[in-house]
Order: sequence, then structure tokens, then C-alpha cells
Amino acid sequence: MKRQPTHPGKILKEDYLKPLSITIQDMASGLGVSRKTLSKIINEHGAVTPDMALRLSKAFDTTPELWLNLQKRYELWHAAHDSTTWKKVKSVLPAIMDSHA
Repeated sequence: MKRQPTHPGKILKEDYLKPLSITIQDMASGLGVSRKTLSKIINEHGAVTPDMALRLSKAFDTTPELWLNLQKRYELWHAAHDSTTWKKVKSVLPAIMDSHA
């Protein structure tokens, strides 16, 4: 994937809160979390956790997998592009296969 995936917080803000005219405070209250917790996610400084994914899925009639997959794609893209140390890892499969032959 070449293009950076959108953070789930931005999707939450642009596709849900803005069109529905929901404030961060009202949404946080409805989700049963602090305004600070929700604000971190919306401002792309926090991650959607499994617990938050469950809350968002119930609030917006989506699936928790939607929110977790958005977060996973975002984090995986950053892991692949922000560091190159993972590229130095060597495959252990040939060694394992040779020892079992």
C-alpha cells in the first residue's frame, strides 16, 4: 500500500461527528469515556482499542472489526514506513525446513 491510510479518528470526526453535528463532549458522554480520551483519538494522538471499537460499533451501528481494521491498517503502514530495522530480519523458514528434511 503506497498511500498512508486515514487514521480512524479522522474518519470518526469527518464521517460521523461532523455530519451528525455531534460534539466531542456529547460523543464522549454517550460512549462513557472522557472527553480527553476521545479527543486524543479524533486528533490522531490515540488509538482505537478493542474496548473503544466495541463502544463505537454500538454507537454507530457498525462492527468493532471496522474500527479495529482501520486502526490496524494505519499502524501497520506506519510500522512499515517509519522504520527500516524490520527489513533486516532474516527468514528462519529455510533453516527449519533443512532441519526437518
